[in-house]
Amino acid sequence: MLKPTPRIAAIVSSAALGLALLAGCSSDNVSCGLDQCTVSIDRETNASASFLGVEAKFISADANTVTLDVAGEQISLTKGQQAVEVAGLQVSLDSVTSDQIGIQVSRN
Repeated sequence: MLKPTPRIAAIVSSAALGLALLAGCSSDNVSCGLDQCTVSIDRETNASASFLGVEAKFISADANTVTLDVAGEQISLTKGQQAVEVAGLQVSLDSVTSDQIGIQVSRN
């Protein structure tokens, strides 16, 4: 029986990790590229979304400002404001409707 070489094992592990990261960003409310995601979160209690290894939970919103818990840190986002840095990510508010909020997330 042949034993896999360390190089083959590393390639297989890297491929599996890459697929797991991309799979972690594919759901009904999250659309991701390699380093950036567009996320929609319902405006309701306990609504959340997971992306790029973190979870964002909806806290509150008004017409232009949204408060989220991202990776355990509470942040406020205002439409048109520069992105806020949290957990190694840049998070900005894209849209606010009566039903959902939209955010853009990218890696630093």
